[in-house]
Amino acid sequence: MTKSFNDLGVEFKYLIVNDKDHQFGLWVNTVGYQAIQPNSPYPLKDHPSGYFFNASKGRILPEYQIVYITKGRGLFASDSTPERQVCKGRLMILFPDQWHTYHPLQQTGWNEYYIGFEGTIIDNIIKNSFITRENQVLEVGLNEELVSLFTRAIEIAESDKISAQQYLSGIVLHMIGLILSISKNKIFEMGDVDQKIEQAKIIMNENVFKDVDPEELAMKLNISYSWFRKVFKDYTGYAPAKYFQELKLRKAKQLLVGTSLSVKEISFMLDYKSTEHFFSSFKKRTGFTPLEYRSYGRETGGEEV
Repeated sequence: MTKSFNDLGVEFKYLIVNDKDHQFGLWVNTVGYQAIQPNSPYPLKDHPSGYFFNASKGRILPEYQIVYITKGRGLFASDSTPERQVCKGRLMILFPDQWHTYHPLQQTGWNEYYIGFEGTIIDNIIKNSFITRENQVLEVGLNEELVSLFTRAIEIAESDKISAQQYLSGIVLHMIGLILSISKNKIFEMGDVDQKIEQAKIIMNENVFKDVDPEELAMKLNISYSWFRKVFKDYTGYAPAKYFQELKLRKAKQLLVGTSLSVKEISFMLDYKSTEHFFSSFKKRTGFTPLEYRSYGRETGGEEV
């Protein structure tokens, strides 16, 4: 059972990292929680010199950090982010070798959870633009699961047991996955973006036996195609046309395994240009010809590949 921190809590841990931890590809240097009361000094002076900083001058760290605010409000700025307000439910992602500064407002103070980490695993996540310096303040709201992950990380760090670093690394990856999922969904929940995308998906599903033109679909939804294409891909992982192709492919698989319709009939039903086009598209996507897939699917009880 994880413990909870009240407004008077201050708890942090700086960890020793060995060669084995480095070989794992992800390690945690520090994790903690602190409640800064209104009109209190910030940051606290109990931190090592490499972490302590003057908020008016800022600092540069050699590691990544996630700083999550659960109460109060303050300001954040970095060499890639102009000064902006940070309030409860927002978190800041700090990057290695990046100048930054942040602090709570004197009149409100704030409660913060933080964790600092390094490693090639995280470098690859950043390299593939899952997290960027241009978008390092994220809206996640007050999330109980995220708080639980921070408190659990503090407990693991304090216990300092064998392979604690690997446990903490798993927590960091869980945090990042959760943060990305929450923050992306928060964006889509603003306005009626998610409703527009869901409406588009329903229209595509209902017209899988026809041809759906993404540009015409955007017009039907009263949105620009360029915006629709970008947001749809962010939301589903596919461009609209590609998503519709995937729907047709899935329906083709169902018809091949679940009916006795010929390949020609299925290609006609799904509005492919020709049987040859259906054949080549199907094999390119699955590695099977339609008849090979039918045979395989029936042998395996309809298991999809």
